[in-house]
Amino acid sequence: MSLEAQLFGISRQGLYKRKKAALVARATESDTIKIVRKIRKYLPRLGGKKLHYVLHKYFNAVHSPLGRDRLFKTLREAQLLVPRRKRYFITTNSKHQFYKHPNRTFDLELTMPEQLWVSDITYIKTDDKHLYLSLVTDAYSRKIVGYHLADHLKATGPVEALKMALRSRMYPGNQLTHHSDRGIQYCSEQYVGLLHQNGIMVSMTTCYDPYENAKAERVNGILKNEFEWDAPFPDFKYANREITKAIRIYNNMRPHLSNHYLTPEEAHQKFNPNPIKLDNLWHSIYQ
Repeated sequence: MSLEAQLFGISRQGLYKRKKAALVARATESDTIKIVRKIRKYLPRLGGKKLHYVLHKYFNAVHSPLGRDRLFKTLREAQLLVPRRKRYFITTNSKHQFYKHPNRTFDLELTMPEQLWVSDITYIKTDDKHLYLSLVTDAYSRKIVGYHLADHLKATGPVEALKMALRSRMYPGNQLTHHSDRGIQYCSEQYVGLLHQNGIMVSMTTCYDPYENAKAERVNGILKNEFEWDAPFPDFKYANREITKAIRIYNNMRPHLSNHYLTPEEAHQKFNPNPIKLDNLWHSIYQ
């Protein structure tokens, strides 16, 4: 028996087993850090819980994945944990003459996609001005189904986002409700008229309260915080390209707790009788 084994009161076989386990654990931590760094290129601020799920889903072929506590410790030591932050910028003007529709979402039970769309506008900074990103999100799947970037707050921005959402519908037979704040863009004749033309019920917040449009506000927060949009973009063209890329990654790569860790695209296609091929962005990370 070796001196080490004698000191620790274990057999030589037990000592070798421990050493091997320690080497495997270090290799697992090292590989985990490498893969997390790759994931951060796509999802720079994805939280630890979702990283843990993603690593379990795609990492089993390499090693037994780290447990959650060990993963958090490893990320902390590698300075890969993401700090929380929160900012607000008001883009809503509800002091206008247009009709404000009641909130029809309080008792709405969501059982599949395209029952409820939520819309909102968030600001994007460039070096010399603010831009405004209009989003339409499916409340069930959390998929961004329509978006449009503009350098103004006119109704045409949200209208273009809505038109994109209408073109992407998979379940046209569903009774669809559209919910938004009471901003002038969403109350305008142009926007409400487009909803009515497509048989979509109109719902709005009863006052300026972010909690009444929480799903839309949440998606805004994910995009701005997790994709590091705090620093100004150089110009409109660059911002539009990066936003398009981020929305593609968000829809196809980011798991949601509310979707039982499905991505928005996976959750959206759950009931699709003719599913389309999913955009496999993970291939470049795990190949």
